[in-house]
Amino acid sequence: MQLPQRRVETFADFLPRSPEDIPPVYAWFEQMRAGQPVYHTEQFPVWQVFRYADVQAVITDYSNFSSQDTFEGFLQDTLVAKDPPDHRKLRNLVNLAFTPRAVARLSEHVTQITQELLDAVKAAGTMDVVSDVAFPLPAKIIAELLGVPAEDWDIFRRWALFSGGANQNSSEQTGRSPQNMRQEMGSYFLRLLEARRRNPREDLITALSFAEIDGERLSEHELVSFCFLLLAAGQETTKNLIANTILCLTDHPDSLARLQQEPELMPAAIEEVLRYLPPVWFLFRRTIQEVELGGQRIPAGQTVLAWTASANRDAAQFLEPDRFNIEREPNRHFAFGHGIHFCVGAPLARLEARIALPMMLEQLRDLKRVEGVPINIRTGLVFVIRNLPVTFQSAPAS
Repeated sequence: MQLPQRRVETFADFLPRSPEDIPPVYAWFEQMRAGQPVYHTEQFPVWQVFRYADVQAVITDYSNFSSQDTFEGFLQDTLVAKDPPDHRKLRNLVNLAFTPRAVARLSEHVTQITQELLDAVKAAGTMDVVSDVAFPLPAKIIAELLGVPAEDWDIFRRWALFSGGANQNSSEQTGRSPQNMRQEMGSYFLRLLEARRRNPREDLITALSFAEIDGERLSEHELVSFCFLLLAAGQETTKNLIANTILCLTDHPDSLARLQQEPELMPAAIEEVLRYLPPVWFLFRRTIQEVELGGQRIPAGQTVLAWTASANRDAAQFLEPDRFNIEREPNRHFAFGHGIHFCVGAPLARLEARIALPMMLEQLRDLKRVEGVPINIRTGLVFVIRNLPVTFQSAPAS
């Protein structure tokens, strides 16, 4: 089989930079699944995995594929970069942070903030989906969940931008390096944890400050690392899910019109967006021992890149995988990972999207992308739409 020729000098060369780049990348995924499902070259010395079954094995089987120290920067040394038994200890904190009761309590607040954000733009008939709704909504919600004081919102907003992968821009705007920004955030969370020990409140920071796992208090480093992870998982996933949904729906106006008429289809539509254009495109693992995968023997100590975005379009798992189908069932996608590393922010992301998106479609009629304005995409571990200008007609108040 003749595989598509892709110029690959750095890892970024595999990834889309605009909406126009997305179909060719998925075409490449399709040909790699068919011809070289486990792929390795000296030019790019990482084992790339493309098929659904193989990707599932890589991201699920922690006895062969380790997550330990596979993340750098903001997520380094957090839950996502741990294997059992350390992973289990930290994962128990998730039960504290994202209990069904804790997430459900946020519903009213999500509705309130979404309405405030929509009220601020409706009269103009135009907005940028990312900066006007998709970013501020989850950032405000995670700040509320953690218990960040309202007067610290401007500081927290800058950190949310940093954690979401806008590190370079944030550094340029603030004059701070990513390392200094991380130190600043760590010092802030340490002070906040100590303040909550002295004066407890009804917030997650208070719960974390007194948390015990198996009868042991967590170290300050573990608590601060978990706050970092919550900041990233709690807001970045939702931001990209909302932006990706609007991108998909403006590309498929028939589906948009259907959802405006039948908003009860939104939960299934959200799952289809997660499959069709996921917030996370790949995950890294490292082989613990020699392993056979897709007919290839991968030595111990090798880096493996599991293309979850490719797995989500595998015809062996999904009927008509390249068709955007808001009623798809079943839909066992890997947008939030799988197994012990299933995304900690998934319940919150789904809650916010299921509330905010129907409100947007109900109140913003004739929703269209602004023609002639380039949409910038930054894709690393996370697929980030940087800007998404749209026009609309405000629906009359009911």
